[in-house]
Amino acid sequence: MATILNPTYRSRLGYQAALLGGMCYLMSMLLIGGNTATHQLIDQHVLNDKLALLDQVMPHSLYDNDPVADSQVIQYRDLFKEPIEILPARLGNEFSGAALNLTVQGWGGPLNFIMAVDASGQVLGVRVINHKETPGLADKIELEKDDWITGFDGRSLSNTSHIQWAVKKDNGEFDQFTGATITPRALVSGVYRGLQCFQHWRQQAQAQTRAKEESGS
Repeated sequence: MATILNPTYRSRLGYQAALLGGMCYLMSMLLIGGNTATHQLIDQHVLNDKLALLDQVMPHSLYDNDPVADSQVIQYRDLFKEPIEILPARLGNEFSGAALNLTVQGWGGPLNFIMAVDASGQVLGVRVINHKETPGLADKIELEKDDWITGFDGRSLSNTSHIQWAVKKDNGEFDQFTGATITPRALVSGVYRGLQCFQHWRQQAQAQTRAKEESGS
């Protein structure tokens, strides 16, 4: 029996379906809105972290462009399994260097780091972004724990031979950690291969620039 508080249309299948559909739509909009806001917040935090790390490895005096906005992702599968992000630095439209976001396999899992080089291919700085290495043993790759990682500063393919790009246990130039050789070995290899990637990328970029200049002349 219908009443003012319980009209007959409420018992109709169409009303119930419309009510359920409306509730689902409302919940979907709320979820989408929350997801979008969360992603934007996460993306902003990631960007802030990337800029903070970039400041640690590349002096602001070297560039006046936005390396993050100008970044590009490349792949050199013979050197790295994971894609490589390159953040080029320019000063007055002149190329002045680049930062590379790289990932190698450490003892505990993926080891992500950023390295910056000047236009000549000399290392300006290296910093670990995240890792899963053993605390108290292999975490000396963090600058907060040890200055070991500053040993890459000033190195290049021209002033450090292929043989020297190894830990001392492997007859190279770089110290290893007591009880944890795999981690520094992985990072030394990663920086060396990162310099090779930079060299390949720079040569390709220069070749493309020359081709454009020749075609326009």
